Amino acid sequence: MFTPKYPAPHTAPPPAPAASSFSVDQAPAPAPVEPRPNRPTVQLTPGSALALAAGGGAVVLVVGAVLVSMLLAVAITGVSVAVLAVVLRLLIKDLNKH
Repeated sequence: MFTPKYPAPHTAPPPAPAASSFSVDQAPAPAPVEPRPNRPTVQLTPGSALALAAGGGAVVLVVGAVLVSMLLAVAITGVSVAVLAVVLRLLIKDLNKH
């Protein structure tokens, strides 16, 4: 189950010729190059680049505002809990005196 599985000997690629087997005027064949697919390139005009920058800036501002408001909510909650703890401590202390 855990033993490696080797390919059959007849499926192995042929060994590459040694570098010393080439004569001076014979160079090795270049590697085949795959053709590039014909994909349309994206071209930005100055107007579209400006719109893209403005959109990115707007996204940064919105995300920043959301994060700051969440931080502010956590801070306000923490201060509220601290004030509540002090008030409850004073009330309990006052009840124990009477």
